[in-house]
Amino acid sequence: MNKSEKTEMLSQIKEKFSNSAAVFLVDYHGVNVDEINGLRREFLKENVSYKVYKNTLVKKAIEELGEYDQLNDKLEGMVGIAFAGENYVSTPKIIKKFSEKAKKLSFKGCYIESTFYDENQLKVLASMPSKEEVMSSIVGSIAAPASGIVGTLSAVIRDLISVIDEAGKTKAA
Repeated sequence: MNKSEKTEMLSQIKEKFSNSAAVFLVDYHGVNVDEINGLRREFLKENVSYKVYKNTLVKKAIEELGEYDQLNDKLEGMVGIAFAGENYVSTPKIIKKFSEKAKKLSFKGCYIESTFYDENQLKVLASMPSKEEVMSSIVGSIAAPASGIVGTLSAVIRDLISVIDEAGKTKAA
């Protein structure tokens, strides 16, 4: 790779880091091409970009950006990087599922909106509810009082009709 190619690759890496809400590092040592392609397909379903760059170029990009310092120590060996946008909650779920299935992929660490999480926090990250789950929970919470009010009003009307009906029967008798 000549100097102009390195410069171009470096700017591409910095752009990926800058445009991502979250950056996840995985060690893919021992994972075959078919498995990596399967992982990429899972990431693509969630609009997550998975790339493999030279570790030295990534370290230089991190240095030039002045952020993501804690990833430097993790850039050893065969490292793949998943760049996630706003829906970054799905990424640790995919990594966890794949690492449990393949037993080869390992989570090295990540940055989510400028906060670093190490390899020991994958289970916590994978258990976070997705945006859709949070939204449905909020809608359910909002709808619950409304359905309670509807039920209460229906009961009042039903009881009123019952009283009127009984009064009509009593008067007829």
